[in-house]
Amino acid sequence: MKKLFKFILNTIPRPILIRLSYVIRPVLAFALKGKKYTDPIDGRSFKNFLPYGYGTQRNNVLSPSTLSLERHRLLWLYLNKETDFFTAPKKVLHFAPEQAFYKLFRKQKNLEYTTTDLFSPLADVKADICDLPFEDNSYDVILCNHVLEHIPDDTKAMQELYRVLKPGGMGIFQIPQDLNRERTFEDNTITDQKERARIFGQYDHVRVYGRDYFEKLRSIGFSVIEEDYTKKLDYELVERYCLAKGEIIPVCYKN
Repeated sequence: MKKLFKFILNTIPRPILIRLSYVIRPVLAFALKGKKYTDPIDGRSFKNFLPYGYGTQRNNVLSPSTLSLERHRLLWLYLNKETDFFTAPKKVLHFAPEQAFYKLFRKQKNLEYTTTDLFSPLADVKADICDLPFEDNSYDVILCNHVLEHIPDDTKAMQELYRVLKPGGMGIFQIPQDLNRERTFEDNTITDQKERARIFGQYDHVRVYGRDYFEKLRSIGFSVIEEDYTKKLDYELVERYCLAKGEIIPVCYKN
């Protein structure tokens, strides 16, 4: 089962994979049903989660029911427990909407919910993050997670995110980050896909973000909270939810 799922993830194009997932998820959830691990997004429990990753596989990280990864479950817990995202009226812009969230956020009656991406079949608006077709100060919340590492001009992308966020609004801009690295690394002379995957973690990533990521966001104008949310959760919950201990949620506000 695990080998088959790995083959599917690594070989099938994303638009087709999204459609297949609606068929695959119920089968996986039934086959792995158990009590050891729980997906907090839907509350379902399993004997184990699935492996996931490009090149190096991370074991026990992909939920069989929602297809959430560690970062999705961590963000869900943060939004649910620490914000009014699910209760107060909000105009939300969601970049490259994740499968784990898309239908749930769409059903929230308090949200005016818009999705955007250049390529995703789930996007309401096809748009370039560096040249957004939205007016200034338009959104209460912007979710843009694991997108910026794909964007050559991330400065321009951050400026656009700042522009369309309302004053007082909140943006969450998660990225794959090496917290042992002081400075972000990028090198566009590396063109071999295997080498890019080895160095950047994925063939279509253009950089590895270091700890200076937060300062770059601040230089754009955001106030940034470096939220190490797993520290606020009991150890048993971190293990049960299969979270990545120490992962930082960049919570950004426009003053």
